Amino acid sequence: MPDPQIMIRPLSVAEVGTALDWAAAEGWNPGLDDAVPFRAADPDGFLGLFEDGRLAATISVVTYGARFAFLGFYIVRPDRRGQGLGFRLWQAGLDHGGSRTIGLDGVVAQQDNYRRSGFAYVHRNIRFSGRVTGPDADLDARVHIITPDLIGRISLYDRSLFPADRAVFLTDWLAPRHGRALAFIDRGQLLGYGVIRACREGHKIGPLFADRADVAGILLRQLVHGMAGETVSLDVPEPNGAAVALAEGLGLAPAFETARMYRGPAPDLPLARIFGITSFELG
Repeated sequence: MPDPQIMIRPLSVAEVGTALDWAAAEGWNPGLDDAVPFRAADPDGFLGLFEDGRLAATISVVTYGARFAFLGFYIVRPDRRGQGLGFRLWQAGLDHGGSRTIGLDGVVAQQDNYRRSGFAYVHRNIRFSGRVTGPDADLDARVHIITPDLIGRISLYDRSLFPADRAVFLTDWLAPRHGRALAFIDRGQLLGYGVIRACREGHKIGPLFADRADVAGILLRQLVHGMAGETVSLDVPEPNGAAVALAEGLGLAPAFETARMYRGPAPDLPLARIFGITSFELG
C-alpha cells in the first residue's frame, strides 16, 4: 500500500468547527460560537495535517502582531496517535509563530514535552466550575452591555491586560450570539469588562478583567444574573488570590488546571487585574 499523501494547510471555518468538535471530545467544552472569532484572530493560524485529504491532526498558533502568539488546539485524531503526525504539525505551528514569544496553557501530563520544545513554566491557571449559587445581585447602573460603539474603548483597555493588540478578535468576541458582554463604567471611566458565552455544556466566563476586586465581583454577578443553578466555568490565574476567592464565593470549585508557559520572553502581565483569562486556546 502506498504511503498516504500528507498535506499541512490552514483550516477553513468549517474545519475549525471540526477542531472544536475534537476539543469537545477531549472534554475541553468549547463555546457554541467560538469558530468565527477564533479564526478571525488569525485565519492562517489554525493548521491541519491531512492524510489523503482526511484531517488527522490540528493545532493553532494564533499570531498577534509581530511579537506574540498563542498555541492551542493541539489534537491528533485518536486512531492516528503515535505515528509522528502530531510532531510534524507541531513543528509547522512553531514555524508559523516564527520568532515571536509563544504562550500556551499546557495540561499537566504534557508539561515536560513542552519544556523540551523551549517552553518555560510561569504559573498555574485553574478552571473553577460549578452551579451558580445564591440570589441574583441587584442590577448595577455602572454595568453596561457592550455595544459596537464601546468596542474601541474596550480594545484599548484590553491592550493593558494582554501581550498584544487583538481588536480584530474582540470585535466578534464582544458580541456573542449565546451570551453577554458587559463593561463597568463609573463616571465615564472604564474599570473592567467581562464576557460569558454558552458552551457545549453550561457557560464559560472569559475574560474577566478589572482594575479592582470589587469591580470584578460586580461584573461576575451581573454576568451570571438569572443563571442560578446553571453550570459556569471561570479560568483563574492562581497567583490572583482575589480571583480565586471570587470564584469560590460564586460556589465554584477547582475542576481542571493548566500551566501557563512561554517560549521566549514571558510578558509582564498585571495578574492582579486578570480575574479570568479569555480562553485556554487563545490566551
